[in-house]
Amino acid sequence: MTQPDVSVIIGAYEAMPYLVECLASVEAQTIDPARLEVIAVDDGSTDGTGARLEEFAARAPMPVTVIHQENSGGPSGPRNVGLGKAAGRYVFFLDADDRLGPEALERMVAMADENGTDIVLGRVEGINRIPPRSMWSRTLPRTDVFSSNIKFTLSAQKLFRRELLERHGMRFDESLWTGEDALFTMEAYLRANGVSVIADYTCYYLVGREDGKHVTKTGSYTLRFDSARALMKLIADMVPAGDRRDSLMIRPFLITLHPQFGPKFLKNGEKVRRHKLALAQPLMDAYWTPGVARRLKVEERLRLHLVALQRPDLLLDLAEFVQAKKEPAAVVEKRGTRVYLAYPHFRSETAGIPDDIYLAAPREARDVEGYREAAANTFLRRAIRRIRRTVFEKEFKAAA
Repeated sequence: MTQPDVSVIIGAYEAMPYLVECLASVEAQTIDPARLEVIAVDDGSTDGTGARLEEFAARAPMPVTVIHQENSGGPSGPRNVGLGKAAGRYVFFLDADDRLGPEALERMVAMADENGTDIVLGRVEGINRIPPRSMWSRTLPRTDVFSSNIKFTLSAQKLFRRELLERHGMRFDESLWTGEDALFTMEAYLRANGVSVIADYTCYYLVGREDGKHVTKTGSYTLRFDSARALMKLIADMVPAGDRRDSLMIRPFLITLHPQFGPKFLKNGEKVRRHKLALAQPLMDAYWTPGVARRLKVEERLRLHLVALQRPDLLLDLAEFVQAKKEPAAVVEKRGTRVYLAYPHFRSETAGIPDDIYLAAPREARDVEGYREAAANTFLRRAIRRIRRTVFEKEFKAAA
């Protein structure tokens, strides 16, 4: 039997009626069905999902293996079972409530083969959901996690070279109830011999279920801290301390920790607030660095700085400001070359927060009247910024 190019792995739990269109999108693929295999794992469904998979297997033009098992409680188990059965050169993890663009697999396999890359990201569009967007500005035949924005899409719905996964014994962490795909995908990015991005064709449709049953939207806040802790540890284990590590640490800080201390924090009781800060403290102590802080926008930097300081009182003030959708005043100084955004407690002697926490990067300062970006980027200004960066790091460490 000829080895298939792609093994499509579908983990399915209570996936009706979304599964119908999901399977139709597999059947509609323009790639030769002989180059495909489908491995579908029914994870203890009771809504007819298993029967629908068997019906599909009986009529599909490509080989389909259906596995029925007791409910595992999350997406990792079914994906791992499917990966263990896969024979294709590549694997693609397809969620049972989502669907593929008709040319998706054909285009992704061609991209990987042409460029010798181990992972291919196909453009994602949302249906009743908002997908990540920053990585789809242009098609990239070859890139990596340090040279692009792919760190902001760590879902599993990508084409992976199976040999890469097998060589490193990669599987989804079944102890995590959310964020397991982020851990898996980040490791794959870091181990891959190149990543390709297809930005000019929609390969994947991320479907928002009307019943709201998305694993990433449910569960206790403690699960978010579990996933952040695991991802930060993986990055620290695989990437030496420095700029490259800091550039990746932005992802768990910004996507996982940052939301826990905004308007959500206002709604939490005192006990939960204390618990969140306690969970965050070892992560801030270990991984919050000046290099991470510099890469964030002012509000993001300030919020996480206050988490590092363990200041719930100041966090609540900032959260109220953000929830009210207020805009901070811009303070322009040094002949237009420096812009501060005056979020709560700016230059408050009582709070004692360093000015540089409020300092806007050029991307934030460009729309501020009076800002002189060209002047800020002269050789002399760059030299001054290097000096200020050193001062920032000293103040950062002292404040922490």
